[in-house]
Amino acid sequence: MNLAKKISCLDDLCFDNRFVTELPADPDGTNSRRQVFDACYSRVLPTPVTNAHLIAYSKEVAALLDLPASLCESEEFVQVFSGNRLSQGMEAYATCYGGHQFGNWAGQLGDGRAINLGDVINQRGERWALQLKGAGLTPYSRNADGLAVLRSSVREFLCSEAMHHLGVPTTRALSLIGTGETVIRDMFYDGNPQAEPGAVVCRVAPSFTRFGHFQILTARGDVALLRKLADYTLGTDFVHLGAPSPAVYLTWFEEVCRRTAEMIVHWQRVGFVHGVMNTDNMSILGLTIDYGPYGWLENFDLNWTPNTTDADERRYRYGNQPSIAYWNLGQLANAIYPLIEQVEPLQQALMVYKETYEQGWRRIMADKLGLQAFAPATDGELCTELLTVLQLAETDMTLFYRRLAELPLSADSDDEALMRPLLTAYYVPEQLTADYQARLRLWLRAYIKRVQTDALPDTLRRNRMNAVNPMYVLRNYLAQMAIDKAEQGDFSLVNELLDVLRHPYEEQPGKEKFAEKRPDWARQRAGCSMLSCSS
Repeated sequence: MNLAKKISCLDDLCFDNRFVTELPADPDGTNSRRQVFDACYSRVLPTPVTNAHLIAYSKEVAALLDLPASLCESEEFVQVFSGNRLSQGMEAYATCYGGHQFGNWAGQLGDGRAINLGDVINQRGERWALQLKGAGLTPYSRNADGLAVLRSSVREFLCSEAMHHLGVPTTRALSLIGTGETVIRDMFYDGNPQAEPGAVVCRVAPSFTRFGHFQILTARGDVALLRKLADYTLGTDFVHLGAPSPAVYLTWFEEVCRRTAEMIVHWQRVGFVHGVMNTDNMSILGLTIDYGPYGWLENFDLNWTPNTTDADERRYRYGNQPSIAYWNLGQLANAIYPLIEQVEPLQQALMVYKETYEQGWRRIMADKLGLQAFAPATDGELCTELLTVLQLAETDMTLFYRRLAELPLSADSDDEALMRPLLTAYYVPEQLTADYQARLRLWLRAYIKRVQTDALPDTLRRNRMNAVNPMYVLRNYLAQMAIDKAEQGDFSLVNELLDVLRHPYEEQPGKEKFAEKRPDWARQRAGCSMLSCSS
């Protein structure tokens, strides 16, 4: 017999807001932009909106919170998750954190447009923090207004859920709600701001704690509060590690390093580029957080970044993401040093990141190529040459790996048969010169020879490859098409994409148009290639 309480209204949710009960609050109750000291958060209410309306919600995230579809489609749901009112048990607050932005210490940052509603304990005993993004001004908003536009909110909502279904560690998204109001944004930073429709996303995660929450306290010399926050984090998010002590702090840092490495491995596997890997955008749970100017590799390019702000330096380019994560972990190590006061153990813990990433990269490359295991003696060279070949012509990463599973493995396959499955992955046919084709065929024959040493049945090889090489990803132009329609009041493509992206590895009859490479019209269009941080 199921004795679990049925959730019939949002007041039935069970909140356990330990963050606000165990950590110090900002004594200043005014909602004014300012520096906040001796506190981990400030109490602040969301800004009400005039015409809240539901655009989409995730049924999977609703299930995590035990919310039935009827409740998610109700006016009560819209009013609460637009920020118009709080349900019973919610305690609204914004947190204080700092961070390095593009490698430079930026001081206090904080939840400038995110307002936490508290932590729900679901009927399985799981803790899920709820957070509204774009719900209005907070003390940490600096020179901004705390709001979010529809275009960035659609991207965050869809990508959060797409990443989860791809198997990438990520924060989730419960709902996307339009506000019925406009927000002024200078999308291109060219002095021509425009009014855009506003929206609010409800983000969901076990915790939204970031590297920057610890950095700001150490930067201010507040070791007592640093220890208190670390102990809270251990007692809430890392209970399995035991009671706080210098040894446990170190074990905790090792686990953060390991989780971060595993996240980055998955980013590289599916071709995701975060775009803004500042330390304040790094989760201590190893979750992808803050979907701003992210993008998906379409033509494979290790130097590509989706962020216009990073166009010159390309600090956060695809090929540099593993190194940046390591650098960011080094800043976290500096922040928690006062809890451990030993450099060498922290340096050794950082090696856990390098080892985990290297092992993970080898594992995913073996999986992507359908190999039983990575053989260093042969596969390192095989993979290095593949990554070189992929950059010699504009090659769609997602399509190439997916089509590679269809490669004929017969040793006597002619040149045309070898190339045929891969042709749809190329953007510029003129780049397929005789020299390029010769080099690619050389690699393909080396690959076939390597696969044959495993002696896997071809069907099994294809199934293994198709389980890690997605057919559907949230291509930049698809997201922009959904945004274009949504800005005209048509939310059908947002919801259709949400549905397709639930099954990224499966063939979906009738949905083939969502698995096509970027069209020519999207090559340079805003939102389809590079994006700004304006949202």
